[in-house]
Amino acid sequence: MNLLRFAVRRVAEMAATLLAASFVVFGAMYLAPGNPASFLLTGRSASPEAVAAINAQYHLDDPFAVRYLRWLGDMAQGDFGRSLTYRTDVSRLIADRLPTTLLLIAMALTVVVTVGLLLGRIAAVRGGATDTAVLISTTIAVGTPSFVAAVLLQGLFAVKLGWFPSSGAGDGFLDTLWHLTLPAVALALYLIGMLARVTRSAMLEALGAEHVTVARSRGVPERHVIRRHVMRNALGTVLTTGGLLVCTILVETAFSIGGIGQLLELATSTKDFPTVQAISLIIVALFMTVNLIVDLLLPVVDPRITLGARGASA
Repeated sequence: MNLLRFAVRRVAEMAATLLAASFVVFGAMYLAPGNPASFLLTGRSASPEAVAAINAQYHLDDPFAVRYLRWLGDMAQGDFGRSLTYRTDVSRLIADRLPTTLLLIAMALTVVVTVGLLLGRIAAVRGGATDTAVLISTTIAVGTPSFVAAVLLQGLFAVKLGWFPSSGAGDGFLDTLWHLTLPAVALALYLIGMLARVTRSAMLEALGAEHVTVARSRGVPERHVIRRHVMRNALGTVLTTGGLLVCTILVETAFSIGGIGQLLELATSTKDFPTVQAISLIIVALFMTVNLIVDLLLPVVDPRITLGARGASA
């Protein structure tokens, strides 16, 4: 399939999926119990007049279809609405916190790719006790939720040993990197285990391929065989795990990081509709974008893969 045609088709599919997701995201908040006016009036007299004023100010009494179409039109123009909790534009809230989340994801992805590929390669090439040790450790990593890993890392390296900060995002670039180290490791742990196992399996399969056997028989150094023949084939499988990081934001709550993950948790608890809806839709869009990029990169990494032949990358 032509690359341009494939990209156009996928973008059209993304637009349709995003439209459906927007309806689900917008409607789900109104199905949840509670009323945003009750949170806004906490500590004050919740008289019918006060509730009516809040509902009128934020158009909460308008019919559902009217609210949805108005919100959809505003979102298309980049207007995410006004936060009920912070009383400011949602776009400003997200812009202030998104860089921290993106940096955390970038750090975690770096750890995942570096450690995951290394462990997978070592296990596949050395085998024996090393392979067994990697399988056991990666099984533990895969079975440990990110939030649990965050608590364990905090207790050991932040509280007991005092090597890293236990909370916050730091002040300044280097300090931010230092503060985000433990959260990045906690975020990456599950994916390290999964990526190592995927890499190991892909490399073992590639090592048994005929062209690798021929290369070895011709005296090609082992390091070149691994790098040129095995790692190239394994990377096609490795790339399909990258999109999973897009949805991983729970660690921010454990470390009190001022990213969009913590903002989403607070907005959900206070029924801050505009903030929850905007962040949820951004996450969906980002996830689909990463999947599209992976789909376009796979045929470049592994020519045996044709456009449109791969299943879901997540």
